[in-house]
Amino acid sequence: MSNETESTRQQKVARQIQRDIGDIFSKEAASLLCGAMVSVTLVRMSPDLELAKVYLSVFPFEKHTAVMESLEKNNWLVRKALGTRVKHQLRHVPELVFRVDDSLEYISTIDKLLKE
Repeated sequence: MSNETESTRQQKVARQIQRDIGDIFSKEAASLLCGAMVSVTLVRMSPDLELAKVYLSVFPFEKHTAVMESLEKNNWLVRKALGTRVKHQLRHVPELVFRVDDSLEYISTIDKLLKE
């Protein structure tokens, strides 16, 4: 799923941030997830590494609005936890923009329609 226009550095940083945020969600920020299971499906980095678009898969999907509101309100907590993990690799902790990756929900809907 990597974009061919992304540099190798962008891809490496994106993979590292994807692992770190997944770990943060499972350990430090579980209370922000409103009881939903959240996984980081993709991270896209800007060329200057100042912005990270983080795509999340939320299960059950019905809780995605509450999860996104909670993460937007507490974005600084996740960013702070990320900063402690990447402080030796990056000069600046990137701004985090959380997006819902609804591709799994779309696949589920199509699958359900095909079974009917």
